[in-house]
Amino acid sequence: MKARTIGTAAAAAVAALAARDLLQKRHALLRNFPVAGHARYLLERIGPELRQYIVTSNEEERPFSRDQRSWIYASAKEENNYFGFGTEVDVAHVQGHAYLKQRTFAGPLPDAHDPDAPLPSAKVLGGPRGRAKAFRPASVVNISAMSFGSLSGAAITALNEGAAQAGALHNTGEGGLSPYHRRGGGDLVLQLGTSYFGCRNEDGSFDLARLKEVVASAPVRAIEIKLSQGAKPGLGGMLPGAKVTPEIAEIRGIPVGRDCASPSRHSAFGDTDSMLDFVELLAAETGLPVGVKSAVGELGFWQELASMMARGDRGVDFVTVDGGEGGTGAAPRIFADSVSLPFRMGFSRVYGTFAELGTTDKLTFIGSGKLGLPENAAVAFALGADMVNVAREAMLSIGCIQAQKCHTDRCPTGIATQNPWLARGIDPASKATRAAHYLRTLRRELTKVSSALGVAHPSLITPDDIEVLNGDYEARTLAAVYGYKEGWGRLGPELAEEITRLLTA
Repeated sequence: MKARTIGTAAAAAVAALAARDLLQKRHALLRNFPVAGHARYLLERIGPELRQYIVTSNEEERPFSRDQRSWIYASAKEENNYFGFGTEVDVAHVQGHAYLKQRTFAGPLPDAHDPDAPLPSAKVLGGPRGRAKAFRPASVVNISAMSFGSLSGAAITALNEGAAQAGALHNTGEGGLSPYHRRGGGDLVLQLGTSYFGCRNEDGSFDLARLKEVVASAPVRAIEIKLSQGAKPGLGGMLPGAKVTPEIAEIRGIPVGRDCASPSRHSAFGDTDSMLDFVELLAAETGLPVGVKSAVGELGFWQELASMMARGDRGVDFVTVDGGEGGTGAAPRIFADSVSLPFRMGFSRVYGTFAELGTTDKLTFIGSGKLGLPENAAVAFALGADMVNVAREAMLSIGCIQAQKCHTDRCPTGIATQNPWLARGIDPASKATRAAHYLRTLRRELTKVSSALGVAHPSLITPDDIEVLNGDYEARTLAAVYGYKEGWGRLGPELAEEITRLLTA
């Protein structure tokens, strides 16, 4: 026994000497070749690119897998976006994967292969509240809020013109209505954030007169009050003074070259009651439908809003629910990863709050947060969404490569940067065509999926038409997973009949 102990100790000593020798050789190598010591920093910087094209499989990468990006790229270029030889998804074991259940027979259906087939909203935006400029959006797929400043002028121009070609709406983002939002002729949703950029006084307070001037000067079809967003819910943004160029300063109504910190809350109202007064003021002064956008945290606000709207005298015309997985805005990691609920969970809770009071047909529900893929969009419609907004997917359609450098002002494709040298790589005309192709293709895919499920419009997909894998060998319907009661997630009979007639006449 003693001999064995001595032998073990000797072996450990030899191993320690060998390790020390190896360490000394490593230090000598780094002294002789100092660049080798910095190689890991280079590899870390290009990590996203390495993972995209070398390391990960077609389904592993986040936030968008290679297959998802390939589908968007091919759709935008009008190339073959089909996939062969079966799915790469482990369909029997991927927890949370959604499966759509096709029907054998169906009633009247639209032509699912017509590239120019219309796919309007099933609801009239602002109609239930009698807004003077209520309208039926021509597209259920629209471009989500991305500001000039966050995106380059060339990127905004391309998206706006693409929206015009596809008959979609283009949300300005909270950075104000820029000249680039006007160049393509696309209809706009004007977003008001906590800083009221473009519609503010010198002290940062809201200026109604300025808002009316902006609305009158451009094709603004609706106003969206941003309470929070999925990328950084409950947190105001910071625009460093170095980025506040004379052009951005003029658009936003802020001083040139000075830091601009957006507050985390609105100053024009301080609770749900005063917010509804603000909504009605904007609607009365402009005639436009007015809604709110928010990520979902605590439900007290939504319960109070639904309860006040049930009285019928005041209310928003639409609610845009943003999922916590949203991400065009730069954000602290804790906010991107762990603040606010994911889309499906957050949306279902908001929808259920209004469904309990029987008021879901009286306002339009819009979903955002990685819904620019057909399967995700189909789930959103089944949960009760009437339209979906796309942001990162729209960026991908005009050339984004998911370099994940949006927050550095060094976007290599010129999309998420104010660097003129980088931004000149975007040809707005050709990229606009690609954005339009993508929007049309997503609508056509939704029509195909709806037809497979036996209905004429994605808003007619029900939460019982989709099942979610729960464990290896069990699946539950969306209704069961999210606690939907009978009739939830469905349009009222009159709305369902009207949209079916519009699409199949």
